[in-house]
Amino acid sequence: MTYTTELVTDARVFAGLAADWERLYRRCAAATPFQSHAWLHSWWLSYGRPGRLRLVLALDGRDLVGAAALLRVRRPVPALVPLGGAISDYGDVLLDDERGPAAVAALVEGLSRAARTALVDLREVRPGGAAERVYRHWRGPRHRIGDSLCLELPAVPMAELAARLPSAKARQRVRAQLRRLDALGVKSRVVLPDETETALHRLLELHRLQWRGRKVTGEHLRPRFREHLVRSVVPMVRTGDAVVTEFRLADEVVAVDVTLLSRQLAGGYLYGAHPGLRERRADVAVMLLDACTEQLRGGERGTLSLLRGNEPYKHHWRPERVRNQRLLLARRHTAPLLAAALGDAAARRRGGELVRRWKERDGGDGR
Repeated sequence: MTYTTELVTDARVFAGLAADWERLYRRCAAATPFQSHAWLHSWWLSYGRPGRLRLVLALDGRDLVGAAALLRVRRPVPALVPLGGAISDYGDVLLDDERGPAAVAALVEGLSRAARTALVDLREVRPGGAAERVYRHWRGPRHRIGDSLCLELPAVPMAELAARLPSAKARQRVRAQLRRLDALGVKSRVVLPDETETALHRLLELHRLQWRGRKVTGEHLRPRFREHLVRSVVPMVRTGDAVVTEFRLADEVVAVDVTLLSRQLAGGYLYGAHPGLRERRADVAVMLLDACTEQLRGGERGTLSLLRGNEPYKHHWRPERVRNQRLLLARRHTAPLLAAALGDAAARRRGGELVRRWKERDGGDGR
């Protein structure tokens, strides 16, 4: 079977690939919601820079069988990195599961040609991702290092999640919190597609209130993020790649949650909760997990991902620690870029370790 490759740098062509990209996405079991066309194209509209787009396509005639959505960057070394940036928890390529090594080889060849004087730096690849097939077929210098930590739970009912807790006291506390939520009258409802945009604006408003006066991810408060979230999640709700849930107390919406869905996992992406819930001693984490497990009941997804981040509250549920991968691919003449990228990664790792030790020594307050 003969495959061809194509390099796309025109954002208008990217927009026109939606249907073909969607079909390929459905044929790649390892894909996460962050590889959907709705998410990636919306991200480009909010965060892309003219002249930086690099889409590497592998084709069988007119059928798209492999794709890598990349961005050309110059620092710390010239590289092609996945679209999605810091607001995407997983990066990967797409490969048709029904195609063999020849399709992978075609995508590898396209990546090698596109890179030319740059490194291919595939970041935040979940173990088992399609990019691992590319890594295995790469014939030039390559290296694999650890990337961000993700925490994962099995996609089981809330009662089974509670049973994972280490003590009878912890399990009793979860049951008590569920009873409290019921006594308060908190009700959850999956938002209909036509209501999604309004619900997302409400989510971001609640998110701002929730973090007022505390350290927050600043990007979540910016207009470009709001535009991206609405533009991407609304069509993802229509195609079943996202679910938006609102929580009401009497007639007031007190919380809204976005969960992103793919064939293998569900990931709690972002939520906003009114501070009044905590003032009423309602456990927001229990509320969100309970609603999410209800939505996943009877489905085929095996993983409930808490996505990136090592926050202490996540460890309460005894999740599995899963380390994303960073796959670095070079050509022979760009091998020095690989060495430089590894050096930069090591320096950042050492710097992060020094900061962590400093915070532990000073009790976390910097004094």
